Amino acid sequence: MKKNRIDVITLGCSKNLVDSEMLMKQLLANGYTVKHDPEKPEGEIVVINTCGFIGDAKEESINMILEFAEAKRKREINKLFVMGCLSERYMSELELEIPEVDRYYGKFDWNALVGDLGKSYRDDMGFERVITTPAHYAYLKISEGCNRACSYCSIPIMTGKYKSRPIEEIEAEVRYLVGSGVKEFQVIAQDLSYYGIDRYKEAKLPELIERIAKIDGVRWVRLHYAYPTKFPDDLLRVMRENKNVCKYLDIALQHISDNILKKMKRGISKKETYELIDRIRKEVPGIYLRTTLMVGHPDETEEDFNELVDFVKEIRFERMGAFPYSHEDGTYAYNHYKDNVPEQVKQDRMDLLMAVQERISNEIGSSKIGQVLDVIIDREEEDYYVGRTEYDSPEVDPEVLITKSKQIELGEFYQVQITDADVFDLYAEVV
Repeated sequence: MKKNRIDVITLGCSKNLVDSEMLMKQLLANGYTVKHDPEKPEGEIVVINTCGFIGDAKEESINMILEFAEAKRKREINKLFVMGCLSERYMSELELEIPEVDRYYGKFDWNALVGDLGKSYRDDMGFERVITTPAHYAYLKISEGCNRACSYCSIPIMTGKYKSRPIEEIEAEVRYLVGSGVKEFQVIAQDLSYYGIDRYKEAKLPELIERIAKIDGVRWVRLHYAYPTKFPDDLLRVMRENKNVCKYLDIALQHISDNILKKMKRGISKKETYELIDRIRKEVPGIYLRTTLMVGHPDETEEDFNELVDFVKEIRFERMGAFPYSHEDGTYAYNHYKDNVPEQVKQDRMDLLMAVQERISNEIGSSKIGQVLDVIIDREEEDYYVGRTEYDSPEVDPEVLITKSKQIELGEFYQVQITDADVFDLYAEVV
């Protein structure tokens, strides 16, 4: 093990990643060498930032903690710290079951870790952080928590009420990140639509995005996790009028059946959902919509599911993911419904839904052949440079594989012509 090296491992969402990046900056300022998600952990100290959203995520987090608890027993590491959503929610149980961990921290008190190492937390560093993504893009977290009451979701239990960050603070962070080379901003929150209501008594997302877009050096702004209920419509004007706001919106709709939407406590109907999608596409021509859909919520019938399949076929989302319902303790669904859709039925429904979407994605990708698109270059592989269009978010969306006929620079923008497509990727050459 390497003395004064700390290995930080992040599980779960990009909101967790931002917390890890801020912690890493504090550790560096206190004289440590820090590695993020190393292939082979070698530090004397390991910090695991956990996820606790659904069963699979919790299992992954617990297995990671157990792996390093065993490493500590074997004296391969000296100290083990655990932070994040899982320890926020299950701290007392974890302390009892895995006592090898030196200390557990919740979702919002991880900064105490620096003091527990005998160091000083630097308040003057504010939002400074170590960018662990490719240097040209970063995640920009604009709020914490969630005020929605969706039946199935445990996130408000872990993260508490919605807390918007001040607009001026976010602008200052964007300027700081631009100064360190960031060109593309993935704006993230559990619920973008609610931004500002708690702090300013009105929805402020459109104003925030417009102000970010006007900062010199911001080339792309992409929006993640809007909520359909009380969607801030003025955002569509902002997307239409500002070329550096990507024509891309990640908006989790979850379902379309009125029966299931009501049981999910989503606060929106089938008719209102169709009207919202129609409004978005009319006001922002060419926009790519990404959504997430859930199958197997308690009492989802075959009729409800078929309605969902028909919805996907009709709307033809440019990007879509699906996941099976997970019966999470403490949620409204856990306390009021029976988990009465068999696991195999959930899996079969998800597979069918994704098969429908795969055909749609293939058709959308093929329609791009011959087009000239702007891409940002993320990395170089053996046979290709790998880039993304404004319609693609890192890690979850298709990539553009660019032939190595010309030398190109990572983190720069290029025009490419699409030469071929498959279900998952586009192929291109630099114009």
